[in-house]
Amino acid sequence: MGPDPAATNPDFYSVVFENDRVRVLEYRDRPGHRTTPHGHPDSVMITLTSFRRRLSAGGRQVEVELPAGQARWLDAQDHSGENIGDTETHSIFVELKEGRQAASGALGPHES
Repeated sequence: MGPDPAATNPDFYSVVFENDRVRVLEYRDRPGHRTTPHGHPDSVMITLTSFRRRLSAGGRQVEVELPAGQARWLDAQDHSGENIGDTETHSIFVELKEGRQAASGALGPHES
């Protein structure tokens, strides 16, 4: 995994909570701002504002436009990004510290 975004891009990412299982990052930027390459483990991203971004990874680029109020799963990834819209970006990332576990076949307390 790439460098820690809170270390490489501290003007945009801040740690708002951390324990032994998760780390929660707040992300904020303005139109035209760019991040340097960094990595995220498996995460849930919550969009607090609508935004347009260009993400770059592995020689590829993709443009994304997301509305406010969305929660999305993100597989672990390395990337850099650029705000290509005309609005500020404000998101929360809940980064998982535990790797994926294989299904054990045992039923949990809420399964039937």
